[in-house]
Amino acid sequence: MVSGEDRKPSDKEALGDSSQVVEHVSKEEVEEILRHVDREMATRKLTGYPHWLVYAIGVAFSCFQVYTAAFGLLPAQLQRSIHLAFAFVMVYLLFPFHPGKSSDRIAWNDYLLAVFAGFVGLYMTLNYTRIMESGGDFVGVDYFFSWCGILLTLEAARRVVGWPMVLLAGGFLLYAYFGPYFPGFLTHRGYSLQRIASHMYLTTEGIFGIPLAVSATFIYLFVLFGSFREKSGLGQLFIDLSNAVAGRASGGPAKVAVVTSALEGMVSGSSVANTVESGSFTIPMMKRLGYRPEFAAAVEASASTGGQLMPPIMGAAAFVMAEFINIPYVEIAKAAAIPACLYFFGVFIEVHLEAKRCNLRGMSRDEIPRLGDVMRERGHLFLPLAVIIGFLTAGFTPLYAALMGLVVCILASMLKKSTRMSLRDILDGFELGARNAIGVAIACACAGIIIGVVTLTGVGLKMAHGLIELAGGNLLLSLFFAMITSIVLGMGVPTTATYIITSTLAAPAITMLGVPILAAHMFVFYFGIVADITPPVALAAYAASGIAKSDPMKTGFVSTKLAIGAFLVPYIFVYNPAMLLINTTPLLLIQNLITAGCGMYGVGASMIGFCLAPMSWLERAVFFGAGLLLIDPGALTDLAGLSILALCMANQVRKKRALAAEVAV
Repeated sequence: MVSGEDRKPSDKEALGDSSQVVEHVSKEEVEEILRHVDREMATRKLTGYPHWLVYAIGVAFSCFQVYTAAFGLLPAQLQRSIHLAFAFVMVYLLFPFHPGKSSDRIAWNDYLLAVFAGFVGLYMTLNYTRIMESGGDFVGVDYFFSWCGILLTLEAARRVVGWPMVLLAGGFLLYAYFGPYFPGFLTHRGYSLQRIASHMYLTTEGIFGIPLAVSATFIYLFVLFGSFREKSGLGQLFIDLSNAVAGRASGGPAKVAVVTSALEGMVSGSSVANTVESGSFTIPMMKRLGYRPEFAAAVEASASTGGQLMPPIMGAAAFVMAEFINIPYVEIAKAAAIPACLYFFGVFIEVHLEAKRCNLRGMSRDEIPRLGDVMRERGHLFLPLAVIIGFLTAGFTPLYAALMGLVVCILASMLKKSTRMSLRDILDGFELGARNAIGVAIACACAGIIIGVVTLTGVGLKMAHGLIELAGGNLLLSLFFAMITSIVLGMGVPTTATYIITSTLAAPAITMLGVPILAAHMFVFYFGIVADITPPVALAAYAASGIAKSDPMKTGFVSTKLAIGAFLVPYIFVYNPAMLLINTTPLLLIQNLITAGCGMYGVGASMIGFCLAPMSWLERAVFFGAGLLLIDPGALTDLAGLSILALCMANQVRKKRALAAEVAV
């Protein structure tokens, strides 16, 4: 945390240590950082026949998903079974047995494992009629392949996601079997190995449950749409547009990072990927203009993490949420709009105040593109995004909206030669989409094991009652426990899986205390996301620190400070759901937006320790309190917050004039 009493940097410091400034981050460096930080990117570097084999499978995977989206989904078990089979094959061909170990060849045993896993994945498809007509009277071979499917799912998760997810799912399986030996409210009668196997793999309650269903339908299409972002030049459009809008402002590159990440978040739900893609451009610029390496990296990490909160295309967990609580995705996107805007506004304010505190300039006119030129050259690439928003608001399913967005993305790129995609570019986009979807598919399948145990044993309801009892029926304490659970899980488990688990175990407890179901699920969703920037395991912050050459732990703490809004807003919308457009009116909505914006300004100023002049610790505490009162919707809190903030600002004006008088003397 930056104290307002800290000295301002010297001229040499303001310009930055040239030995540390990264003028250019190559594509190879970005890929290496991704491989080191994001397990889903730590794939084999294949060449020759193995490369083309995986390439063909990836293109076929995407073709299958697009075909079923366009001409009708297969029955649930068939759609999910084929989806899992493709994911299995690609995992065992792309990810080595020892994660992170670089290799340019596929071991012979992984070829065999990929073939066997593909067959096991297709077992439901190959035996669909018999299994559906069996009425639960399965034969021995069914149980054998069910356990094979469970073990292959766990091994795939170990390779792609990591041990925490595997241990968690394995623990739930043990709980299903050893139920009678657990104490207190956790005890249950226990289930046989055959019952566990069939429930997990031969029904739609376990591995082939809702999480994999969402992955096998619209999540894949949105991931595929995101893979065409780079191919069509949409990502570069976001960067150029952000530069044109915010580049010349004080501390321009940092504001460019915030705006770019907000725009990229509208089409991508990956914190780490957003961080390295836009950070490879913005972080070196921030350092060059005088931002400390840790602050530069933290700006990018916190802004990119917020991308999963930004409609219309939020993180994959938001689509799972729509299925879990049976609310149209467009309603979830609408509800998330105000909290997401507050989050980015808070980050933007802190960036602005840090620039003012350190007297950092913006970029020169020669360094930034003209807005008119950007829109004339690439403005047409916004068409697919407009199409997705249009179809969602018109009431079409997310699957159809994603499909139309994908089609328009390809067609829009053809309007100008500079953005036109060739057939090879389209095929590359299909293959990249398949690679990017693997992690989500496997995480959803593994999370399905946990959901399966919950539905089999009823432990979800028991855990909810236990959480309420532990908190003594106090809502604030229950929220705190849910927050800690979400953050801890998010440190070792992907966001989607974190949400699936906490929505099953923690969200019901919150709803039992009278909180609307959307607010309860959005609460755990938020804290599963901010785990990406919360030390000690903060993947987005670590990725950014790799580009900035900064201290990873310090970067994580600064990221947490910048993302303070993500820790405050969820509590606010639980206590006052008007923030999520629940039971609100247009007038009340406008009032909430204005006062919450003022509140985020107060909180941001307290975090930086500067508004118009340096602050003492007492001033920072008062600014923070005033900000909290304003973020919380309500007439009394707004009036009190505005009054206190006005007094604080008056004091800041006085201090600024006093400092100016001292300089003049």
